[in-house]
Amino acid sequence: MSWLKGLAAAVALQIATFSPAIAGENLDAIKASGVLTIGTEGTYAPFTYHDAEGDLVGFDVEIGRAVSDKLGLQAAFVEGKWDGLIAGLDAKRYDAVINQVGITEARQQKYNFSEPYIASKAVLIVRETNEDIKGFEDLAGKKSAQSLTSNFGRLAESNGAELIGTAGFDQSIQLVLTRRADATINDSLSYLDFKKQKPDAPVKVVAEKADADFSGILVRKGDPELVEALNKALAEIKADGTYLEISQKYFGQDVSN
Repeated sequence: MSWLKGLAAAVALQIATFSPAIAGENLDAIKASGVLTIGTEGTYAPFTYHDAEGDLVGFDVEIGRAVSDKLGLQAAFVEGKWDGLIAGLDAKRYDAVINQVGITEARQQKYNFSEPYIASKAVLIVRETNEDIKGFEDLAGKKSAQSLTSNFGRLAESNGAELIGTAGFDQSIQLVLTRRADATINDSLSYLDFKKQKPDAPVKVVAEKADADFSGILVRKGDPELVEALNKALAEIKADGTYLEISQKYFGQDVSN
């Protein structure tokens, strides 16, 4: 019967390994420390980057500080490269990641997210004087500046556009401005940031997709109390105008939906 004892031991070990943390344990530990530790890149403007003085700034950084303040905590940021940022959460280097982490089904299987705090949409951008392109369907036969591996590029191609390959938003918008491309489909947040920096640039948005991609605050699984606290804090900064103030500062409008 020794095999039964071995099986029982294995089951007990498995239960011990996968049993969830005691309810509220992580949130209690965070509150006891007085600090919410946040993972972020620090190299991804306008969300998380360093200004001319070397200070860590950006939309996500200010959201992190505002949320921490509502929780009665000090925000402490730990910077890391994107490809290792989520792994740092697994390694418990920080309590949360605030870095434009898109809410996807694949990530939700392994992690918990707060409610969305920012939304981005695919927008169709043309020169200010362009009257030929008013919707995505008008791209047929037109030149669209796109990163060839992006969803935006596939969307342009599906609407009949001839693609001109680029390295990203900055190059795409320059090709539109210099008339080497008729249009570009790109991220609404990148466009708003560009227009905030260069309000006189002669480009405009003529259409946008209704479906948005959302980002949330990422935390480890088994931490529902922390998620609830983060959601409450996000709701409070939206209710008291803090969110809108931060949003206006970086994008010139509300980017919550």
